[in-house]
Amino acid sequence: MARKGLLDSVMGEEPNTAQKKSRSSYAQTGASKSMKMSLEDLADNAKRLTDGETVVKIDPSLIDASFLRDRLSGDDQAFEDLKSMIAEHGQETPVLLKPHPTKPGRYMVVFGHRRVRVARALKIEVRAVIRELEDIAHVIAQGQENTARQDLSFIEKALYAKSILDQGYSKDVAMAALTIDATLLSRMLSVSQKISVEFLEAVGTAKSVGRDRWEELKKLIIIPANKKKAATLLETKPFLDANSDDRFEQLLNLLKEKGASRIKVKSSSSQKRTWEAGEGRIKASLNRSDKAYSISLKSTDAEGFGEYLSENLEALYTAFEEQKKGKS
Repeated sequence: MARKGLLDSVMGEEPNTAQKKSRSSYAQTGASKSMKMSLEDLADNAKRLTDGETVVKIDPSLIDASFLRDRLSGDDQAFEDLKSMIAEHGQETPVLLKPHPTKPGRYMVVFGHRRVRVARALKIEVRAVIRELEDIAHVIAQGQENTARQDLSFIEKALYAKSILDQGYSKDVAMAALTIDATLLSRMLSVSQKISVEFLEAVGTAKSVGRDRWEELKKLIIIPANKKKAATLLETKPFLDANSDDRFEQLLNLLKEKGASRIKVKSSSSQKRTWEAGEGRIKASLNRSDKAYSISLKSTDAEGFGEYLSENLEALYTAFEEQKKGKS
């Protein structure tokens, strides 16, 4: 879906003052140079950066991390599994490095951070391909390689997208790096920009937690009273001793308890809220007044789900009455 002027926002126009201040020296160098390929071409080439290239061995002490972080802590078991595999079978897949832009004789990781960490731990050399890369190509290659491996969790991808924008790149670059559309990017940024790094670092990778549940947590934790309540949990032993997925569950369950408001409503007799499921395939606007309650459905499954509700209203009401009796 090549679009005319797609690179204007990253190299054809001067960034504003705020972008200049937020962008690292790496990003300034990469985005300011003239590039002849579209983002789509860069994305395609990123998949083939190590194909047919000469693989060399590098001392891991000469390798520095990428200027863009793409992983959270809390993935210790995956690291140990990789270390055991490399110790037994060797490093089969090379990492991609580029000459360090400011430190002669050193290298920077484009992708393969964990393999470099394993090499350090095992005190062995790293098998690597070394390529000269513009920073914008670096950003896209790093994101695409991790996306292709499918070992980044939703929140790690969301943080990577945020890091790209924080460095002064455009949303087009973030979409190309993560192979996502504008809608998904917006939802990723909604989570990674509104939940503070303190909570994201504390929870960790949360591999089994998807987009919808992170959005649920976001809606809860942005409420000031809930934020204070959540902060107290981070220091408790059960939270610190739990794995990343369990930490997420503890935090979400705490904020869903009675007294932790999920939806902010107007201070009138009319109350409005929204509901969403199926990764956006069904959305509902819920309106309640003194003696009325209305539900308006929209999105892909609206017609089908509406028909299902209408055909099952009697059964639902019967279940509702049984529930009331049980509570009594």
